[in-house]
Amino acid sequence: MDPTDSSPGLLDSIRHFGRGLLASVQDRIELVSLELQEEKLRLIQTFIWISAAIFASMMALTFASLALVYLFWESARLAVLGGLALAYAGAAVAIIVALRRFLARQPRPFAATIEELKQDRECIPREN
Repeated sequence: MDPTDSSPGLLDSIRHFGRGLLASVQDRIELVSLELQEEKLRLIQTFIWISAAIFASMMALTFASLALVYLFWESARLAVLGGLALAYAGAAVAIIVALRRFLARQPRPFAATIEELKQDRECIPREN
């Protein structure tokens, strides 16, 4: 074999493969990092919206309940209190059902990373 031959040797092939492997791993780590940041921001936004909704709802329910009980204090305060309790229980059930639907519609965390890793596995030839 001629030492001036321009064909790459085994060591050059290993280096090239190693660089490609490291670049692929770096891309996947960057993708996971980006998706983790997006998930964190979405979770914070969801928490803020839920907190605001709970606060406003509780204030409205408190004052509406007080007004109703005060309005019917002499004639039917127990009936009003029972009706309010049933209405609040029904609202709680409806909110739980809606929350479950909302969570079911959310994309899986790290879906893009998992898809990229699946594509990487398909590119690697299998030995029989």
